[in-house]
Amino acid sequence: MELFLFAAVVVFAGSFAFINGFHDVSNAVATAVRTRALTPSIAVVLVAFFNFAGAMISTGLALLVSEAWIGLPEGPEGLGILIAGLLSACGWGVYTWWRRMPSSSTHALVGGLVGSGAASAFLGGHNIIAGENFIGTQIVLPLLLSPVIAFAISYAVVFPLTWISRYTAPKRANENNRMLQSILAGAFALGHGLQDGQRTMAVLLLALVAAGLDTGDRMPLWVQLFAATLLAAGSLFGGWRLSHTLGYRLVRMDPLRGAVAQGVSSAMLFFGGMALHIPLSSTHTMTSSILGAGANQRFDAVRWRVANRVFLTWVLTAVATATMGAVFYLALDPLL
Repeated sequence: MELFLFAAVVVFAGSFAFINGFHDVSNAVATAVRTRALTPSIAVVLVAFFNFAGAMISTGLALLVSEAWIGLPEGPEGLGILIAGLLSACGWGVYTWWRRMPSSSTHALVGGLVGSGAASAFLGGHNIIAGENFIGTQIVLPLLLSPVIAFAISYAVVFPLTWISRYTAPKRANENNRMLQSILAGAFALGHGLQDGQRTMAVLLLALVAAGLDTGDRMPLWVQLFAATLLAAGSLFGGWRLSHTLGYRLVRMDPLRGAVAQGVSSAMLFFGGMALHIPLSSTHTMTSSILGAGANQRFDAVRWRVANRVFLTWVLTAVATATMGAVFYLALDPLL
């Protein structure tokens, strides 16, 4: 029974990584394609490569999640919690992709696991939240602070860059910024792989421990390769529905502001993943950076009606996935 449930976790974790790839690839390519810094085909191949590379760089955050933040019960109960959480995250990812709304795969997964864990505790099971600071570091900080910081930094950085470029011919300035965007698209994809690749790794490591197949003190190489490969494979499918929202519907973007958005969001992902070991949403940081850079113009470049719909989706993500996670676990419980 446990081996069957473990196999189910592997399948759904792979599905989550794949959906994460094609859902979030738009964050890396939207501004670069919008400003014609990269062609769509080159952009997705570039992003897929760096997503794979980023996922192979580090496993520190995944180990921290599995060892310090989540205390999963062993056996069918723990595996059932993971299955329910993954199902809710995958379902929400497909739904928001279909609705052309950028949403955080990280918060969808966290919400699903919290909901399924709460349902397990309601039925007399264990509380899966092991770390005292779990809610603060995993939900409140990324959900509330990182978008505000990304918006503010992007808004501020536009000032010195436009001042530096004031005597540069517009054509030359755009060419330089498009070249910079091409580089930063790869940097953002590397940061995305670094951050989001470890979500799938953490889930699989938790599943190995719950099934009694591993002690969880190190990251198996096959887990890292599995997560990196499916994340990259999903990236190759493009996710153009979301790219249209980020690149065209949300903000009127020029190459300079596109480069600012990519640079700020890339730096935040690397700093959060490598230095602070905290999970940051690539969707939240990129979308907020686009809004911040785009808002710093002499005309109303931001379509705030679309932005408000995006914000509402962000708020609903954790609530919706937690509810679905609880429902899925309650449905699975008689079979465990």
